[in-house]
Amino acid sequence: MHGEYKVPGGKLVVVDLDVHDGALRGVRVAGDFFLEPDEALHAIDQALEGAPADADTQALAARVEAGLPADTVMFGFSAEAVGIAVRRAVARATDWTDYDWQLIHEGPQDPALHMALDEVLTGEVAAGLRPPTLRVWEWDRPAVIIGSFQSLRNEVDPAGAGRHGVTVVRRISGGGAMFVEPGNTITYSLYVPQSLVSGLSFADSYAYLDDWVLGALGEMGVKAWYQPLNDIATEAGKVGGAAQKRIAAHGGAVLHHVTMSYDIDAAKMVEVLRIGREKLSGKGIASADKRVDPLRRQTGLPRPAVIDRMVASFRGRYGLTDGKVTDEESAAARLLAAGKFGSPEWTSRVP
Repeated sequence: MHGEYKVPGGKLVVVDLDVHDGALRGVRVAGDFFLEPDEALHAIDQALEGAPADADTQALAARVEAGLPADTVMFGFSAEAVGIAVRRAVARATDWTDYDWQLIHEGPQDPALHMALDEVLTGEVAAGLRPPTLRVWEWDRPAVIIGSFQSLRNEVDPAGAGRHGVTVVRRISGGGAMFVEPGNTITYSLYVPQSLVSGLSFADSYAYLDDWVLGALGEMGVKAWYQPLNDIATEAGKVGGAAQKRIAAHGGAVLHHVTMSYDIDAAKMVEVLRIGREKLSGKGIASADKRVDPLRRQTGLPRPAVIDRMVASFRGRYGLTDGKVTDEESAAARLLAAGKFGSPEWTSRVP
């Protein structure tokens, strides 16, 4: 069995092993990490030898830590990262490079259709009817997208939304509200097989699926990191947030979508979002632009150039061919947009 885990912002950990009679055997750990002294690598292998095959990440990490020489220095990885790599090996997890990734980047669409496309395309990946896909969104109007479990009245000021022509929709994933405007927001979705995140905890999967975009931002001169549970942060402030939805049908699939602020009208945002005012006042911050630092300011690049650089970075890592939403997927999404995501019943299902 073979497992790999790329530490977000760190190094790759690779584990090869066998399982006999419910125990790990022949464990061999490798990677591009840094480790001192040399004999610590053998100590890691020995610490994992004979461990229960169903041991969780924390139990495996504890075995590793207990077996390390007292003067061990681990750089770019950790005992927990080794445990995750072991869990991925046992779970027979797949890797990014095991797939032929497809890119969808089409013209502006209305918010309800974006919500519907997320549901349809995730289901298609789960059923094996489309390859893992990166979809970059374009918006045809300003919108607020609230999380699946958020209270509509607690999140959105209807007077402010109406005054600014903001459409309110509800997505299928959890998390907080997103305020978006065409030209000011970069949003993308990843539709991936469940096997890509096998062996990862829910929290670890966020960091794992966000790692490529951290690298892309770094190539543009933006030092960014994953901030648990679901934020992408920089020294200047937060630039984005992620949310997930998992589908168990067929082989299973994960929707992981991210919204990043290219630019932001902070005054408008706090007129539309109630929660925005509470977060600002609770943190003693007078202005929203002190919490969210747009990519326009940090990169100095036009929005299309930022997107192009992100896509190029993904393609360089994992490969990426241009694709499109099929006619069948489009028809299914339009039905969902009209019947579910565009309905008052869905939008206000948590009043």
